[in-house]
Amino acid sequence: MGTHDISIARDPHSKRKFLKHLMHDVEAIEAIMERGLFESGITRIGAEQEFCLVDRHFKPSLNALDVLQKVNDSHFTPELARYNLEINLDPRRLTGDSLSAMHTQLDSLLGKASEAAQSIDERVILAGILPSIDYRAVQKKYMTPRKRYEELAKIILELRGEDFELNITGVDELMISHQNILFEACNTSFQCHYQIEPEQFADSYNWAQLLAGPVLSIAANSPLLLGKQLWAETRIALFQQSIDTRGKGFHLRQREQRVTFGNRWIKGIGDVFKNDIARHTLLFYMEIERDSLDMLEQGEIPKLEALQLHNGTIYKWNRPCYGVSKGKPHLRIENRYLPSGPTTADEIANLAFWSGLMANMPEQYAGNWDSLDFDDAKENFYKAAMWGIQSGMVWEGQLMSAMRLILEVLLPMSHKGLEKMNINEQDIERYLGIIRKRAEKKATGARWMVGSYRRLKDKLGREEASVALTAILDKRRRSGTTVDEWELVSLNEIESVEIQYDVVSNVMSSDLITVSGEYVADLVLKIMEWRDIRHIPVEDKNGQLKGIITKTRLDRYLNEVGNSRELTAADVMDRNPTTIKPDDDIKYAMLLMVDEGISCLPVIEQGKLIGILTDKDTQTIWTKIKRNTNAKQ
Repeated sequence: MGTHDISIARDPHSKRKFLKHLMHDVEAIEAIMERGLFESGITRIGAEQEFCLVDRHFKPSLNALDVLQKVNDSHFTPELARYNLEINLDPRRLTGDSLSAMHTQLDSLLGKASEAAQSIDERVILAGILPSIDYRAVQKKYMTPRKRYEELAKIILELRGEDFELNITGVDELMISHQNILFEACNTSFQCHYQIEPEQFADSYNWAQLLAGPVLSIAANSPLLLGKQLWAETRIALFQQSIDTRGKGFHLRQREQRVTFGNRWIKGIGDVFKNDIARHTLLFYMEIERDSLDMLEQGEIPKLEALQLHNGTIYKWNRPCYGVSKGKPHLRIENRYLPSGPTTADEIANLAFWSGLMANMPEQYAGNWDSLDFDDAKENFYKAAMWGIQSGMVWEGQLMSAMRLILEVLLPMSHKGLEKMNINEQDIERYLGIIRKRAEKKATGARWMVGSYRRLKDKLGREEASVALTAILDKRRRSGTTVDEWELVSLNEIESVEIQYDVVSNVMSSDLITVSGEYVADLVLKIMEWRDIRHIPVEDKNGQLKGIITKTRLDRYLNEVGNSRELTAADVMDRNPTTIKPDDDIKYAMLLMVDEGISCLPVIEQGKLIGILTDKDTQTIWTKIKRNTNAKQ
């Protein structure tokens, strides 16, 4: 989706014209293969670093474009959200010191970004999902103001015909509906590219699919979203659901998601692209001046612009890519499932591990994929996404732990692969050593983040723990150590973290006890006593707020009415309570409660109850605000 001169595919004439180019591009890529025009005998690697920007309170920034302007470097590009940027690293031949050279360039470019961010009191964070992401950061205000992003959001919503829905269950559960694609922007990855031999395309692609589960298991770094503990690599579920074009009406029909692992082993170069064209709706088109088949007949190498545009809107976790460099076409695999962070050394270690494996596919697999069950590879991938290094893997018909598979089978295999490519032994030991220590200690970014978050949440609220974790993540990344060396967060580390209490959603309680209007008043009272609460919202089956019951109000009604068995929640509740929105200023909420003499405010989003703010919450927050103010003075 890097192309800027694109339009939504609505105009029938332009759409037909583009589809003809798309069809010819598939024929052209097969012709390039048949004529032996693809570059061979050389292996290159590349990477794209996505990262987050946070403000001085470690919350998502709105200033990515300002940072981009300050950096003023063509390696950088904007992303969907105003708190994301991407760095495109220079491709390199996989040999000699290419891994450490790429690491050096990555650190240098991230240093530029950090310097530009610090000039406006902001910071760079590497994480698959930023822990301090909140519901504000997925509102349209945070979308980068570029036409291609607005058009992408529009067309995907049109195809769905209904709101987007997230339903991810881990230790916690996230169930939420939303109206735009900005949840996709919560994902930041370290996308790795590996150039492959053209005649080995199918074998290499299928091998990459087989490797995806175990490689992801050791790299997982995205366990939190909106303060909820979900999958070890929540990005996988989040990305698939956040831009799913399928509406619920198709639930009994098999329709492939645009974000997909795939459903079968592939047979050849044209096979994968033909399947994608047949299965996936055209989202965009662009004006193309020259036909790819005509260019081939004239001895020129086409860029296959139509094919590349369509391929860029289908988000395979291992995506096949066509490219042209210095007039020579090549094929590569883009690994899209690796997360950003937690450090650049960890990221390059992931790249080294995967590249070594890609360079050393066992001979018995070549042309023999039908003897392997594709569903085993797919199952491994999703188990790794859910459980990370704690998952079990099916490998050559045997079930073993991800840790054992990595230590006993894949690390030695990757080591030999890097040796085949003449990578410096010092780099091999350095980067594969990081993978080895992670596996031995089961010390991935996901495990560190979950362990630290739980420790913080025991003492702090969900919002505070998420922000504090982000701050410590930044501190640890800059310490020069890798995640296998990190101890869990200690509480004294967070004393210097300045947490912002500015809007209601930062403070409100979202783990609510509610009742329906039919509840007997006596039972409502018992629930309040059991849970030691003073307020209970009354809602209908659709989550619409119908009223609020306070302990004081309920006691008064029960004292006044002799036969309380006849009294229901609907009889007792305040039917017109004062409410507030999640984005409203917290100080405004405090004043509102004082002015109206009330002790709680139900928090409403589009008519539905999403939280509650009580006088107890505001007293606690006011104390913390004053403490932060005094600390700054």
